[in-house]
Amino acid sequence: MKKIVLGVTGGIAAYKAAELARLFVRGGADVHVVMTSAATEFIAPLTFQVLTGHPVYVNMYADRSGEKIKHIDLLEETDLLVIAPATANILAKMAVGLADNLLSTLYLAARCPVVVVPSMNVDMYEHRIVQENINKLTEHGCHVMDPGEGELACGVYGRGRMPEPEDIYAYARAALRPNDFAGLKALVSAGPTREPLDPVRFLSNPSTGLMGYALARALKERGAEVTLISGQTHLRAPAGVRTVDVTTTEEMFDAVKDHYEDCHLVIKAAAVSDYRPLEVSEQKVKKTSDLSTIELAKNRDILLELGKEKGDRILVGFAAETEDIFENAHQKLINKNLDLIVVNNLKEPGAGFAVATNRVSIIDRSGAVEELPLMEKEALAHHILDRIAGLL
Repeated sequence: MKKIVLGVTGGIAAYKAAELARLFVRGGADVHVVMTSAATEFIAPLTFQVLTGHPVYVNMYADRSGEKIKHIDLLEETDLLVIAPATANILAKMAVGLADNLLSTLYLAARCPVVVVPSMNVDMYEHRIVQENINKLTEHGCHVMDPGEGELACGVYGRGRMPEPEDIYAYARAALRPNDFAGLKALVSAGPTREPLDPVRFLSNPSTGLMGYALARALKERGAEVTLISGQTHLRAPAGVRTVDVTTTEEMFDAVKDHYEDCHLVIKAAAVSDYRPLEVSEQKVKKTSDLSTIELAKNRDILLELGKEKGDRILVGFAAETEDIFENAHQKLINKNLDLIVVNNLKEPGAGFAVATNRVSIIDRSGAVEELPLMEKEALAHHILDRIAGLL
């Protein structure tokens, strides 16, 4: 379990820090919150205490009970310090080494990675002194996240919005990951494709894109430049990942080919439709129509075509099987010139489509099989990347 110290300063965006704390806790982290006195004017410490299960620290000094000095005690075995929101005031204190409250003192004593999330009025954010302070913190090794752009609490429009908690969570996780995919251009496909029958009906499958999105997010966390080719899904695009939305298998084929040449790594996690209706009705087919038979045409095999032009790229595929699992998957790997194939048995509970977990096996070109236990797809994504890292 990772230990995270979350610092909250006195800005209107402090309310977003509560959701950020909840995301860290839900992700399995042990979260301790430090607030400036100004932050307590915007949100009550009790909120964070309930969310994290730990007392919230505001006062810099130890009480008379003999406990350890808090800025030393809090940092023991801490994996990450996150300051969100970070006001212009705390940025200035950190940049010059001023330690006049618990949070600024904590920063100076920290030996773990530090993530800073500036949030303030656009004119303040763009002021040269604030920008100089941000540059100093970056030079000192802090991970400084760019603020969002939009309508601010003061009523003006511009940069300075605190990013959404989900994006900060992903950014913070990246600070904890190895940067072993830095400089690598990766292409990931995800989600289902849809083949229209008429304006309201289509052929598809139950894929939600969870596995492919988890892989794209994990690659970004580990330093890669990622392009995600996505079928129709309800999922939010991972922060910092270039996303190309498609609908049909043919559209996915064209999008993948457009981005294939510059890629070092391709992970084909999409669940594409192998067939499409030969004819698509321009009007909705009525119940009274005689449609007892639908003639199908075969779609192009994206993985097969990519394998023909593989070169020195790493090509990883997925397979969903119901029988002869390993034999069928290994044959697919050979036929399509893959380096690795990730296969799951759709008959196993907790595996396959539309679930947060998966139970897979990873097969390499030699036919060696690594069988993995049931795990969250987020964790599985990093395990797959660990295997790929060994091929780089």
